[in-house]
Amino acid sequence: MSNPLTQPGDDWLARIREAVEGLRYGTVQIVVHDGRIVQIDRTERFRYDAAAEKRRKAAAASPPDASS
Repeated sequence: MSNPLTQPGDDWLARIREAVEGLRYGTVQIVVHDGRIVQIDRTERFRYDAAAEKRRKAAAASPPDASS
């Protein structure tokens, strides 16, 4: 009997590929029980530019324009 971890089926490889595609920052975690893949978790992280964050905070702190 072959070990499913050393010989994963095409369906699992496709699922792993799908989880990784388009992921810029984050993790893909493969959960194994009794030598078999049972779950794939994808956690995506979003990185924001520090300068953009400063501009957003400054805009939120400034009073609204009275000319509107």
